[in-house]
Amino acid sequence: MSAKKPKIIIVGGGLAGLTSAILLAKKDFEVVLIERKSYPFNRVCGEYVSNEVLPFLQSIGFKPNDYGAAKINKLVITSPKGNSLKTNLDLGAFGISRFELDIALYQIALKAGVTFLLEQKVNNVTFKDQILEVELNNKTLQADLVIGAFGKRSNLDQKLKRNFFYQRSPYVGVKYHIKTDFAKDLIQLDNFKGGYCGLSKIEKDLYCLCYLAENKYLKQYGSIAAMEENILYQNPLLKNHFKNSQFIWEKPETINEISFEKKSLIENHILMCGDTAGMIAPLCGNGMAIAIHSGKILAEEIIANCSNGLTPQKRLNLEAAYVKNWNNQFALRLKIGRGIQNLFGNNILTEIAVASLKKLPFLTQEIVKKTHGNSF
Repeated sequence: MSAKKPKIIIVGGGLAGLTSAILLAKKDFEVVLIERKSYPFNRVCGEYVSNEVLPFLQSIGFKPNDYGAAKINKLVITSPKGNSLKTNLDLGAFGISRFELDIALYQIALKAGVTFLLEQKVNNVTFKDQILEVELNNKTLQADLVIGAFGKRSNLDQKLKRNFFYQRSPYVGVKYHIKTDFAKDLIQLDNFKGGYCGLSKIEKDLYCLCYLAENKYLKQYGSIAAMEENILYQNPLLKNHFKNSQFIWEKPETINEISFEKKSLIENHILMCGDTAGMIAPLCGNGMAIAIHSGKILAEEIIANCSNGLTPQKRLNLEAAYVKNWNNQFALRLKIGRGIQNLFGNNILTEIAVASLKKLPFLTQEIVKKTHGNSF
């Protein structure tokens, strides 16, 4: 193999893909990022970012205050009956739309020298003779390394026969941008039968309202609006959000079959990061930070192992080091997230959990700490 730095293709231009692209390009790697849409665009996402990412984002030139991001330092969790639990967020967070954040990172990546292929769909990725071939609709590209950052669920998951893809997931995600009378420094998680909804401030005068629901109710009631009226409105606080807010979009962003199952980090020598590698339950409010951090970890492992060229042994060393580092950082947090997800999916359990945690504030703080990381 050549002693020069390997050529890298990144499939997916979300937070993880953009983070890896920026760091690698700044170290003079040849990076091509393929994204099926064109910036800016919206994604189904809670748009709450733990402040653990602030030092890193500022180091690459992104300052949330420059974009009017909201400062969030309080958390309220409500049960289906409207009982509430309140706590402070010691580390804090900021609220910003993916519309603004993604395009800002895209512009940073462009300046760093990343080549973008936008509005391009990747149909397959294959590995042969130490080369990865990336098949698009009209051409095939070759790379030494491929990073998979294509999100929660993709046609590539099926092509690669990833195990989680064949385990049916019961969840649908729905997101709106709204204008409403609500606190600017608070994220509120309102539970309902089979799901929960997050509401928090983002930039300008907008709020993000994003919920996860069991898709059986969507099938039962036939439309998102009917499901909201019959299921979400059972929580009186959530009903109030819907009835007394101005909805900006004609229709929401949606995604089906969201999976929180454990995923493989390496598939056919493709290096997975972000939601493609594993997704924490949205109730924990930490998915965006984990995506950014995982993209950073992967880029740093590539820089450490491959700056002087890529050999078959270096590839194996890279893969082993990345898996170890990723698991050390995120495996426990995702496992705890899956446990919390199960706890808040049932009306009775949710009522008990909210009532119990109100009496045990130290335990609430401990759960928040366990699902959030340290500043990096």
